[in-house]
Amino acid sequence: MSQMNRFIQFNNEQINARQMLHYEQLTRALSHAPYLSLTERQVLELRPKEQALSISVFWRHRDRAIMHAGRLSDIYLLAAGFWRYFSVQPFLELLEDLQGEPNAQLFEQLVLMAEEFRLMDAVEKERPGTGEAFNVRRRVYLEFHKQQLQVNLQKGFLADATLNYLFVMAHEGSMQLDTSSMPDFFELLQFTWQSLYDTRSTEDSIEVVYRVMAMIAEHMEKDLMHTYYAVMDSIAEAAKFNEHKGVTEQEQGNKEEAKETIEELFRTWHRESQSDDGVHMRYELEHGNEGKAMSTEAEEGREGAEISEVGIGGAQDQKDSVQQDDNDDVKKLPPEKKRAGKYFGEEHRNVVYEERRIEMVRETGSMDDLVTWRTTQEPYVKALMAEFRKRMAQKEIARRDHLTKGRLSSKLTTFLIDERPKPFYKKNSPAKPLDAVFGLLVDGSASMIDKMDETKQAVLLFHDVLRKMGITHEIVSFYEDAYEATEEIQPNTFEWVHKLEDGAKDSGSAIMALEAHEDNRDGFAIRWMTKRLAARDEKHRFLLVFSDGEPSAFGYAQNGIVDTAEAVMDAEKKGIHVMHLFLNTDMPSEEQLQLFRMIYGPQSVAADSVEKFTDVTLRLLRKMIGLVIQSG
Repeated sequence: MSQMNRFIQFNNEQINARQMLHYEQLTRALSHAPYLSLTERQVLELRPKEQALSISVFWRHRDRAIMHAGRLSDIYLLAAGFWRYFSVQPFLELLEDLQGEPNAQLFEQLVLMAEEFRLMDAVEKERPGTGEAFNVRRRVYLEFHKQQLQVNLQKGFLADATLNYLFVMAHEGSMQLDTSSMPDFFELLQFTWQSLYDTRSTEDSIEVVYRVMAMIAEHMEKDLMHTYYAVMDSIAEAAKFNEHKGVTEQEQGNKEEAKETIEELFRTWHRESQSDDGVHMRYELEHGNEGKAMSTEAEEGREGAEISEVGIGGAQDQKDSVQQDDNDDVKKLPPEKKRAGKYFGEEHRNVVYEERRIEMVRETGSMDDLVTWRTTQEPYVKALMAEFRKRMAQKEIARRDHLTKGRLSSKLTTFLIDERPKPFYKKNSPAKPLDAVFGLLVDGSASMIDKMDETKQAVLLFHDVLRKMGITHEIVSFYEDAYEATEEIQPNTFEWVHKLEDGAKDSGSAIMALEAHEDNRDGFAIRWMTKRLAARDEKHRFLLVFSDGEPSAFGYAQNGIVDTAEAVMDAEKKGIHVMHLFLNTDMPSEEQLQLFRMIYGPQSVAADSVEKFTDVTLRLLRKMIGLVIQSG
């Protein structure tokens, strides 16, 4: 079977996972909202439903310092500006008033641009340290809008050119612009647009834009051709969602209950989403309907509509009972399956997993391979064991005499001979047993199929060395069932090859049963093993990941790398050393190596070829066990 390439990327880009995690931590700190996540999208966005803020891809492909400062400015603007100082209700009322207007998009975008100007100033006054990032933002965006101003004028996109011109006016003025080729009415906007410097609220910004639009409406034949701000695209729907109070209040509307700030809106979403009884859990049935959405009358189905809830039929008093798909009363899990829920992270909320012993195979061919591999590896194992025993012997402490405390020596003449007698001694102190535990995760995805024999040999070498050293360890294969995975449920399996409780048991035949399956949800597997290792009392805890590529599972492509990096960092915070062994049949590319450094930091090693798996495995073992022996 031909090798499966796990690194097909149409844009040939990899997100710096660890850096994004640092940005996310900054976002949470500024907003005082530990539940927020941070993503990267086309333009700035606030997404209450996903509990996420999104910075812009605008800063990619720039000098590293500019890219970093630009992303920081996005975070400052979203998490410290819009988060607290943007008024939601006036903006929603504006959107209602603009329905059907020919230049509605230009109006909305100008309001958001005016708010960006106001909020940057407000954040900078409150937090002077943000000034450097905002200065970079102004400089880069000024270059962008100046360039786009000329392009849009040439193409006849007057609405876009007007927005570009007003941005330059707000941040720099028009002195450096060549206005000879610009429409005459541009100059007339200067005095009115300067009122931005006096705005103190969202209402003030809207008022300024109203006056500007009154001056330019007659000149506009088309609305904007491009989108410059999408920061509020998800807010209108989310705000209406919060106003929803059930059937009786839906007809009347209750705008007094509307949330005033983005922060309040997000916190309400977060609070309601934690409860299965929250109004957010009932919204899908009623969304988009005016009036009695919960009526008992039948409604015509729509082609392509998704089932969002499951009704439970039965007796008369149960006819109105409605429950969610993922409610335990609706879907009873088999006793051997567990629901991940929120414990393992939001990315794995719909994961259902099973823990089981791997099914043993005792085929003659497999057993012959086991004997052959062990015979081949025996010299390596013996050499490694001899090295470890020698290093442990050096840790032994010989008998020490002539001490001021300890055991009393039988040679008491020291009291008569010495002016300051030291008649005590201490016995030999043997080296302590190795206080360590290892957890080994083996990627069981389909792409491992062409390197499974080499993987088994590496795992076998680990197992034999740790077993003979008397070190507690666990070996687990993990994978996701790609054929059964849906948006509502993602089945995962952990197959124990060797359990912590198995001690020095020989699990060689179980290792031979390792197989390739479908997908790999690495972040979830690392969190699962971290939970098991964190419960152990050993001083040294190691988590090793044998994998041949990046995480790949249902709905996991976008955030899999960041989630896995976060899982690694969480494990390290709990005192667990995480190491990664990249298994591949070819020389790893620089792009692949960079990806693994993003996820695992410097604790990632790679084999140039399958023939070097043994060498790399031995090097890892020598490093880790050597650390245990040295520190005692």
